Amino acid sequence: MTKALERDLKKLESRAYHAAEWAKDTLRRYHAAFPKLQDAAATRLRVLYEWMFVPPTLWPFNIHAMLNDLLAALEQGKRLSRQQCLIIDILPAPPDETICAAVADHERHVQSGSYENLVKTQAKFTQAELAIRTDPELQRHWASIKATFKVQAYADYKGVIRRTMGTERNLRPSFSVNLRSRADAFRAAFDAFCLRWHLYGMQHDEPLLLKLAVNITPYGTMILIPSYWSFDPKRDIRWDAIAALHRVRVPGRQGAALAEGKAERTKLAEKLQQLDQEARRQKLKGEKKHAFLCQGLGWVPGTSPKRLSRLRAEFKK
Repeated sequence: MTKALERDLKKLESRAYHAAEWAKDTLRRYHAAFPKLQDAAATRLRVLYEWMFVPPTLWPFNIHAMLNDLLAALEQGKRLSRQQCLIIDILPAPPDETICAAVADHERHVQSGSYENLVKTQAKFTQAELAIRTDPELQRHWASIKATFKVQAYADYKGVIRRTMGTERNLRPSFSVNLRSRADAFRAAFDAFCLRWHLYGMQHDEPLLLKLAVNITPYGTMILIPSYWSFDPKRDIRWDAIAALHRVRVPGRQGAALAEGKAERTKLAEKLQQLDQEARRQKLKGEKKHAFLCQGLGWVPGTSPKRLSRLRAEFKK
């Protein structure tokens, strides 16, 4: 178990967000439990275990928490529930190493708030950041919020308070405000403050200005252009780098022409299968067989036999 755990932690040691630290205990418990598991439970836990090495950016839900919950249940002698089994059975296979490596590198940039590898014109951010840092009105607003609420209660261990995050299509999980709740009132005031000054949060007394950002999600690639940003699509973004990062998850080329081409090749492959059967019935071989196949497909007799082989291989069942 020790060697297996060491291998696991080595895979995670260079990952963002201190992955090796928070995963260590869970992975140790997994290796201790795995030899004692029945086949069905072992197979399902193996799925979650393999997902532990996927960057969390690509997780559809908290894999770490679910694996912990399942290990705790099994350690108490319980069986996996029907719902737990369903979730694991539906979960797709983990992305391959190429995808994980590219997204893990992206996570390291996101963790440090650095998008320079994808965005060119950082001068726009620097100019806007300098303007808000020296704006007395922003300081007055922030002083008013601190006088009304105990802001430290909403800060993380780094002293950062983040505004409510935006979501796809602006479908926010919680939109209503209960002003009888002090936490809700603070959140509304802080979100309004961040909206006014184009912030994603505050760190102690320092405003954290929104950047032009590119983020991978489990479902796609999102580009956020801050509302204050005078956007120039040709000069501001490294489209080749963004395309490369996005394409790493795309299984192959796409498009109408490719779809039409594949449909045509499918018809040819079906016809070739029939012609092959007829050639065997007629006991044709060599050049005679090749000429027969080319004629049946409407190809010139000089067509390379490799083209026929490729067509067979592409649609081999």
